Amino acid sequence: MKLAELKEILGQHTGKNLSFLLPTGTRMPIQAHVTDVARIEKRFIDCGGTFRTEIFCRLQTWFSDDTDHRAGTKMLLKVLEKAAPFLETEEMEVDVECEAPFISQFPITDIQAEGDILTVVLGIKHTACLAPDKCMPPKTTAISFSSFPTFQPGKCC
Repeated sequence: MKLAELKEILGQHTGKNLSFLLPTGTRMPIQAHVTDVARIEKRFIDCGGTFRTEIFCRLQTWFSDDTDHRAGTKMLLKVLEKAAPFLETEEMEVDVECEAPFISQFPITDIQAEGDILTVVLGIKHTACLAPDKCMPPKTTAISFSSFPTFQPGKCC
């Protein structure tokens, strides 16, 4: 989900509590809240030698035993608006970082409103080869097993 879409949805649902649904189907504790907003710029070279840049917005979450400490949609929207000068654009993808049970990042795949809760649905990230045409072996045609020698018991290779 792009930052512009997230901000629009938050603006339509001000005054609601936020809930984060992990890809496993479990929810983060209701007192989980966004502790910081970051612009992440990743510059790298892929396995094929191409230089690349990715820019995205990361929302870091945290929670403690204090179940009364909740941050809602209004507060998150306010923090995102304050972050606008360094985020520079709203056309970047947003992910959520949390400790589940180790620090992980999850893309936002959906947002669902139900009663006084706005649920941020988190998906799974996957790795991939970015240059399969340069670093992966070429696809071969089907191997004909008739060309292989037949195994004969008692004979040495």
